[in-house]
Amino acid sequence: MTTRKKYTRKFKDEAVELFLASDLPITQVAAKVGVKAGTLGNWIKKYREENPDKFDTGEQESVSFAEHQKVVAENAKLKQEIEFLGKVSAFFAAKQQ
Repeated sequence: MTTRKKYTRKFKDEAVELFLASDLPITQVAAKVGVKAGTLGNWIKKYREENPDKFDTGEQESVSFAEHQKVVAENAKLKQEIEFLGKVSAFFAAKQQ
């Protein structure tokens, strides 16, 4: 049976801050500090919950309903164009055979 390691709050915070300060993936940072990636991921999640002010990106931008509707209509138009181009492409591919 393996014994469970206990890490100090300072160690956990330093590991999280190392991850946040680097451009490295969790797996690489975890290997550097000697813990599993899942463990470091849990520490990062808890750190973010306890320190939301460090991750606050400001107010979320809201979109007006009219602007939303405009984008939805444009999306529908583009889907129709894609469908049409697919049919045209299939028609000419069949014609060449």
